Amino acid sequence: MSTPTPPPSGGGNAGGQPPVPPPPPGGGAPVPPPPPPVGGAPGGGSQQGNNGLAIASLVVGLVSYLCCAFGFVPGAAAIILGVVAKNQIKQTGQNGNGMATAGIVLGAIAAVLGIVWLIFSLVSGSGNYYYYGR
Repeated sequence: MSTPTPPPSGGGNAGGQPPVPPPPPGGGAPVPPPPPPVGGAPGGGSQQGNNGLAIASLVVGLVSYLCCAFGFVPGAAAIILGVVAKNQIKQTGQNGNGMATAGIVLGAIAAVLGIVWLIFSLVSGSGNYYYYGR
């Protein structure tokens, strides 16, 4: 039986590649290296999480939709956050495009409803108008 020769020393691994395992006894092809771990490289170097501004846009859009009376203020904030988030998503490739769109839509609906409510409340006043005429 022959013994495999050790790899040459002094060169290290070229190009940062792991060392190639020796061929199995009896000939044949060497065993391929294991695949990389699922989820990207360890250490959090991946930028594929949800965009934070998209999440904020969705949350503010929901809050503004629930606060119909003064929904135009947070509704405008949800629209702005959603537009900025969509621009960041285009540049970085992160997830969250749907959340940003939902935040924009909910913010726009809440802003329109809030402005309609404000106009209606200013026009109608207290509603206690009586006419005392002869």
